[in-house]
Amino acid sequence: MSLIINGVDVPAPVDARVSLLDHLREGLHLTGTKKGCNQGACGACTVLVDGERILSCLALAVQYDGRQVTTIEGLADGDGLHPLQTAFIEHDGFQCGYCTPGQICSAIGMTAEAERGVPSYLSEDLSADVALTRAEIQERMSGNLCRCGAHNGIIDAIRATVAA
Repeated sequence: MSLIINGVDVPAPVDARVSLLDHLREGLHLTGTKKGCNQGACGACTVLVDGERILSCLALAVQYDGRQVTTIEGLADGDGLHPLQTAFIEHDGFQCGYCTPGQICSAIGMTAEAERGVPSYLSEDLSADVALTRAEIQERMSGNLCRCGAHNGIIDAIRATVAA
């Protein structure tokens, strides 16, 4: 049994009860993914699995045998940052930076959901193309909390990246 973390085959934890978050942080020393509430309420632990966002604190690592897990460390292309990482810098999308990895992973997953036409609470027409307006982005990112006040910069960074 193995996991594919940021493109690298890694062994699954010996203990089947280990969360994906704890395996990433403690087993693999990938500390970019943060442990916030450890209850799935804050989004700090968001990672991508096969391109979809999940809360790694609520997932057992063994559930993802053979699947592609991408953490914040896996988004950059060598020395080049992912466009959303660059946008967060340009738009002051972080202050303390604690929630930033989860925000960025969640935004990437959210954008993919919108591109697939997945509706949100704000969707009036479930068959229409999704327009990522400011309100739509805020709704779709509502599961990711920022406690230090960088919310406007986060939304601006996402909007700038989506527009590009």
